[in-house]
Amino acid sequence: MRFFAALLAAVATTLALGACGERHAEKHAASPTPVASACTAKIPVQLLPTWARTGFSDPKPHMPFVLGARGQIGAIVWGNPLLAPPAKDRSNKILWVSHAPFKPGGGDLTISAQRFEGGRAVGSPLARSVIGGPGPSLIDLPAGCWHLTLSWWGHTDTMDLEYSPAGKT
Repeated sequence: MRFFAALLAAVATTLALGACGERHAEKHAASPTPVASACTAKIPVQLLPTWARTGFSDPKPHMPFVLGARGQIGAIVWGNPLLAPPAKDRSNKILWVSHAPFKPGGGDLTISAQRFEGGRAVGSPLARSVIGGPGPSLIDLPAGCWHLTLSWWGHTDTMDLEYSPAGKT
């Protein structure tokens, strides 16, 4: 009987933590503010952390925002939801904001994007970059749930983003 209880607990844990291959318990424990669920098509609007507010005139700006699993980088999503392919009247603009201070000459933000379906990697990873490190970007990926590994200025963090098929939002 103990075997079945342990098996049931393991299955429940796997289901609860398995969306897009991301471990939600770690994601939520590391984040100073609420974060969007892994691969949510429409990213929730929320109060930006104080370190991500530079350039906003509102002292308490609310924007579609995803925080990295380690809390080291945020994605302020202007094109919400992200679309694949991008819409003709708007782009998939993402403002990447580093919790670490700007490091002149520190290099680019590199992104390794792996698509997931049902908790399994599908296809080969795709590479993207933002010249000069975190900042404004247009990041286009095919439709699906993408696990991003982001590296910049000696830092690394991860997050999941959903790209919805255009015309199906």
